[in-house]
Amino acid sequence: MRAFFPALFLLSACSAGDVIAPGKIISNNPCVDGILAEIADPVQIGAVSSWSHDIASSSAPLRWARRFPAIGAEAEAIILARPKLALIGSFGRTDALEKANIHYLAFGVPASVDESARQVRTIAAAIGRRDAGEKLAKAIERAAKPVAKINPAQHSAIIWLSGGFVPGKGTLQDALLTRAGYRNASDTYGLKQWDVLPLETLIRNPPDIIFTPLAQEGDGGRMLAARHAVLAKMADRVRVVPFPEKLLNCGGPSIIAAMKVLQS
Repeated sequence: MRAFFPALFLLSACSAGDVIAPGKIISNNPCVDGILAEIADPVQIGAVSSWSHDIASSSAPLRWARRFPAIGAEAEAIILARPKLALIGSFGRTDALEKANIHYLAFGVPASVDESARQVRTIAAAIGRRDAGEKLAKAIERAAKPVAKINPAQHSAIIWLSGGFVPGKGTLQDALLTRAGYRNASDTYGLKQWDVLPLETLIRNPPDIIFTPLAQEGDGGRMLAARHAVLAKMADRVRVVPFPEKLLNCGGPSIIAAMKVLQS
């Protein structure tokens, strides 16, 4: 009976009952999935993050991600999958993987464009896809090429998320705003690296441009709609630009999409 439990656990870690083929690359990091979708040969992939099977959280194309079984963040699921290489988040249980002799690489969310490009090149080298990785890294660097000259009097802007969260100095989003030619207004409000900006404060002293998501499900969506109704009344003072919130989850190819919005 005991021999049955590991197999049952493995099946529960997958989507639609698909068993993860051993000896392949698996990723439980949705940000890494977005990179793999661009550079990996599909036959290399054994599983992707369960987050990548959800349209609201996936940084990889949904159709691509759902070609593969989904795996969660548990070290046990990774061990049972017996991968050639596990690409994980920076907060995973690496001690358990090491004891099981699982070859892994851990990645956090990059804080800069340069760090993101390095991550792409590191992953590409690890999976034997250097040329494809170099192509993607250069595409990211081109998309996020800084404007020729930053004017101190440039337009002020913030990325204002549901819940009022704003990325400040030291974040990848701050770097992208600067590279797009904006001054991140977060410091005007005395905000920290990631902080909350109340709607009342925003109304009293708005920046020139607000990048913000326009839709969200559930109660959060109703609250967001109410906030946008208020922002719409400020149209003579501020420009509001739709910004998909999931573009803030990762670096990699998300940078290319984010820069298109920031430069629109």
